[in-house]
Amino acid sequence: MAAPVYWSPDVAEKPGSFLDGEQCVIENEHFFVRGRIVLPVRDADEGFEWGVWVSISPANFGRMIDVFEDPARVNEPPYFGWLSTILPGYELTTLNLKINLHTQEVGVRPLVEVEPTDHPLAVEQREGITVTRVQEFAEIALHQ
Repeated sequence: MAAPVYWSPDVAEKPGSFLDGEQCVIENEHFFVRGRIVLPVRDADEGFEWGVWVSISPANFGRMIDVFEDPARVNEPPYFGWLSTILPGYELTTLNLKINLHTQEVGVRPLVEVEPTDHPLAVEQREGITVTRVQEFAEIALHQ
């Protein structure tokens, strides 16, 4: 995903707005970071990963910047946020699902834990998916 759903060329021109590969700020009011949603694949050795954007509070964004290069960041408590990416393959939108963002070792994008609800994405994160479901995601991506 190239940018949070709220980003646009118009936003890029506004003061206090920037977008890079890992972070995004809109008008010094809305703060986003990249993360990974991992879905276990029950009939494979590795999980399926979605690269997503999440919105977090200004305080948590500042904290993430402060510990960005600190190996001890793995000990940070999770940061609450909102999913800011619309993922294909779900009838119910994934936009604004509640999440917890878990920092990882330096150089690794944070893990995104979707709030355990009955939303299909949350269920798939808890219970896993099949290789067939991964193939469905690949088909959707090919036709976008």
